[in-house]
Amino acid sequence: MDKDIKHIVIDARIRPSSTGKYMDRLLEHLQVVDTKNRYTVLVRPNDDWQPTAGNFKTLICDYKQFSFNLLDQLTFARYLKNLEPDLVHFGMTPQEPVFFQGARVTTTHDLTMLWFARAGRLPEWLHKLRMVGYRWLLQASLKKASRVIVPTEFVKQDVSKYEPSTATKITVTLEASEPPLAIDAKRPEIVNLDKFILYVGSAFPHKNLETLIKSFEILHTSQPELKLILAGKRELYYQQIEKLAELSPARANIVFTGFVSDAELKWLYENAQAYVFPSLSEGFGLPGLEAMVHGCPVVSSNATCLPEVYGDAAVYFGPNNSQDMADKIASVLSDEKLRQSLIQKGYVQAKKYSWRRMAEQTLEVYQEVLKENR
Repeated sequence: MDKDIKHIVIDARIRPSSTGKYMDRLLEHLQVVDTKNRYTVLVRPNDDWQPTAGNFKTLICDYKQFSFNLLDQLTFARYLKNLEPDLVHFGMTPQEPVFFQGARVTTTHDLTMLWFARAGRLPEWLHKLRMVGYRWLLQASLKKASRVIVPTEFVKQDVSKYEPSTATKITVTLEASEPPLAIDAKRPEIVNLDKFILYVGSAFPHKNLETLIKSFEILHTSQPELKLILAGKRELYYQQIEKLAELSPARANIVFTGFVSDAELKWLYENAQAYVFPSLSEGFGLPGLEAMVHGCPVVSSNATCLPEVYGDAAVYFGPNNSQDMADKIASVLSDEKLRQSLIQKGYVQAKKYSWRRMAEQTLEVYQEVLKENR
């Protein structure tokens, strides 16, 4: 085999998860930009992803994505060693076994887990124990990485402060929005959708939906016809938010759609008065860009990376201030000139980002590490 052809292993076990879009697009475009090196893509047993390029292959990897078990750590490290890689790229820190000694690149999407994780259904003592293990794995992964990839300058600064040893080995590879959904829009079977604001996504604690509901209650007093549409798969945290909404004086105008099809999602984006993103912490903020490409004006939290990613194409509020959130939403609803300006700026802003460029930058990181480890 040509000694210039390297074997790169990509741990893509996150692909079916909420952060899987990053991995999907990385793999899609890497197959175009690198036709030389040999790739092994590790996937979960229930993942049917298959490559289209001849220099890529998949391999089932049945190890847990995050494990504090010493035996799991040791056996996964040996599993990787036996693949004889020149480089391993882990799609999410800290997926990697700390005992793996080869050249490695890790992608750190954000540090939200550190600051906002809650126990959920776990007993509080077990949650605290898991977080001790998570912090240990995270720091070990960051220290051992040859390079750390992050999606924004904000995350770069956040990671550098948390683990100073990473300061000189972090590369920012900006993510991107998807193009507009290329299907016919379908109106969801929800009554009275004449005027509504929209949130699409999960209900994890850092998404800050409690404050969004408080803000909507303020709006409801002056705009009783307005509805708040919350679209996302019903799981534990959405169930908790629904219980909270049942106690709201605006409860009749708060609609939980559950999962929506792509056609229904397109209709919601195209017909919403505004997309509202109240999040307390993001690594990149893809939902706002997705709204922008569909011509939906964005009203966003000013937390973490969001002003960096959305630029002047959004109106911002303080995420902990329900009155400020309500005022900023109202300003967009009442000013058609502002709405149209945000829509046009959104189209421009979304075009600044490219998955293809992200893959090219990632390949450059691989090449730097491979050169250092000759």
